[in-house]
Parts: sequence; C-alpha cells; structure tokens
Amino acid sequence: MSKNVKVYSTPTCPYCIRAKQFLKDNKIEFEDINVASDNAKAQEMMEKSGQMGVPVLDIEGDVIVGFDKERIAKALGV
Repeated sequence: MSKNVKVYSTPTCPYCIRAKQFLKDNKIEFEDINVASDNAKAQEMMEKSGQMGVPVLDIEGDVIVGFDKERIAKALGV
C-alpha cells in the first residue's frame, strides 16, 4: 500500500537530502517539492506547517517538520 507523501525541501538543505534518502532506502515513492524555486508551494508548506523551515513532510495529511526519522517511519509504517 503506497501512501501519498510530499517532501517540501530545498536543494541545499542537508536534512532534506537525508529525509529523501531515507524514503528512497525504504522504497517509498514521494513528490519532491522544491520550495526554493516555487513560491506558491512555499506558501502551501507554510500554511501546513506554520513555519519556513525545511524539510516538511506531508504523509497522508500528517505533517512532520524536520528529519524526524522515528516519526516518519511510524507515519509510513516501516
């Protein structure tokens, strides 16, 4: 069962890179949203998370700010 996963990130953020690698390592498909180049998506991310920091993961509506490996794994069931 695949979940709807979005990762709001920037290309230079080390925690974004780690979060995306964690998803890849667990064979989780995700939509990578570059908020550095898309102001509308940056606004969407701020509305979901209440802040500007990246990464922000949206896993089936469960919004996780930062690379919180345990919480991400729990939300994904991995």
